[in-house]
Amino acid sequence: MQTDTTVVAVDTTAQTVGAAASGALGTLREWLDGFFELLPNLVLAVLIVIAAAFVARLVRNVVASVLHRAADRAPQTKNVVELLATIVYIAVLAAGTFIALSVLKLDGVVTTLLAGAGVVGLALGFAFQDIASNFIAGILMAIRNPFLVGEIIETNGFTGTVREISLRSTVLDTFQGQKVILPNAKVFGDPIVNYSARGERRVDLACGVGYGDDLGHAQRVAVAAVEGLEMRKDGKPVQLYYTEFGDSSINFVVRFWVDFMRQTDFLEAQSEAIKAVKAAFDGHGVTIPFPIRTLDFDPNGGVDLRAVLKGSGGELTAGGADGE
Repeated sequence: MQTDTTVVAVDTTAQTVGAAASGALGTLREWLDGFFELLPNLVLAVLIVIAAAFVARLVRNVVASVLHRAADRAPQTKNVVELLATIVYIAVLAAGTFIALSVLKLDGVVTTLLAGAGVVGLALGFAFQDIASNFIAGILMAIRNPFLVGEIIETNGFTGTVREISLRSTVLDTFQGQKVILPNAKVFGDPIVNYSARGERRVDLACGVGYGDDLGHAQRVAVAAVEGLEMRKDGKPVQLYYTEFGDSSINFVVRFWVDFMRQTDFLEAQSEAIKAVKAAFDGHGVTIPFPIRTLDFDPNGGVDLRAVLKGSGGELTAGGADGE
């Protein structure tokens, strides 16, 4: 009786194994049949991906060549050109990949990939919004070219020579020798003064003459002195304007233009103008007065040192005065 039970169990196990093997073979056969049915589409999809890669590389080279020729004036645009060429390459390759997946009837995968890419892009945008804003500002700056490497600019309270322009930041060397790294978003969003853009700069020299001097004579002397400077730019006249009645002088500003490539061009011209005006005034009897202060020795005002000394029996020594 036990033997019969054992035989039945063995038969059952054998049948189960046989059914499982038969099912596996059937599944494998279905897979093989499906593979052979899908093989033409698979070959076509592979060919599409290969063709897309070839076309993407060709389009990238053409775009890079065209943009490089258009961007010869600004070396910093090379980074943007490479970026745009890479974006075009990825876009063409992605389009070919999506077409290949559609040929394989995997449209659901395409939809899932696009949705996932959108979610990931949104998350990265929030996480790295500062980096993204600097990056986009760098691209816009490279397209607009508000300044070039080697030019002198002023922005965000810093003045210096532009040493590097990347897609993320702008590097300045200040006149004091410091290196300043500015995020492109701040540079692009704030006013920029480009001192080198026109190749010239105006020097405004402020000075003053005494109230007892002839203003017309002083003007002629100052203008003639500045006109004699070698670094003064020809074709633009020297201008002098009186600006105000100062505490001890009548103030004026004399203006002239110089060629400007370096900061020393401006500083040397300003220094030479100061020396020339001072020498001309000394030679023609025009005074540049010292600041004068009147000392009042009475609470009600109007009483000078002489009256105080006379009332107290004192004497005014030689050199004493009501001013200094």
